[in-house]
Amino acid sequence: MRINENTFLFGCKVVLVPYERHHVPRYHTWMQSEELQELTASEPLSLEEEYSMQEAWRQDQDKCTFIILDADLYKKSSEQTQCDREIGAMVGDVNLFFNEEGEKHVAEIEIMVAESSARGRGLGKEALLSMMRYGVAVLGLTKITAKIGYSNSPSLAMFNKLGFIEVSRSDMFKEVTLELMVDDKAKGVIQSGTPGFSLQGKPVPS
Repeated sequence: MRINENTFLFGCKVVLVPYERHHVPRYHTWMQSEELQELTASEPLSLEEEYSMQEAWRQDQDKCTFIILDADLYKKSSEQTQCDREIGAMVGDVNLFFNEEGEKHVAEIEIMVAESSARGRGLGKEALLSMMRYGVAVLGLTKITAKIGYSNSPSLAMFNKLGFIEVSRSDMFKEVTLELMVDDKAKGVIQSGTPGFSLQGKPVPS
């Protein structure tokens, strides 16, 4: 999505940056993992296919993607080039998909924390809430949905704690569909979970 191509979202634990070409090799390495393929219902791609998908998603007005960076690693690497700082701090990605035809205020959210060292530290939760805050404040979302696999207990628990409610189940795809109406209560949860949130323009490459 072009609207976020020059946007950085800063938080206490994470920095969200637009998915760029220099992120692709590490992202491609992640997606060779059978565990991540299963969790994201993805098929392995070649590196060239991954580059093509990155470019296509960048142009697609129905997809908004950010790479999740570990804020501590990102800050510690300030002497490196901007690209190297981002690559070294990459831990996952978070996406919004506008799948409902003619409805621009409803999106499906998806998050992947690929680096095992980044799990269990609250990075995924803050990245998810930061993306939700961006979606509500900038993209005007009024409802957010999510599809979680039956076996992904940690994600189901996290989404339930954030106020998402189950609306359907698919035994064929072995996934639960959840949704959150963006009312005042939801906005309060989002804001309280992102105390360090700020939106900034993309840094000039060094």
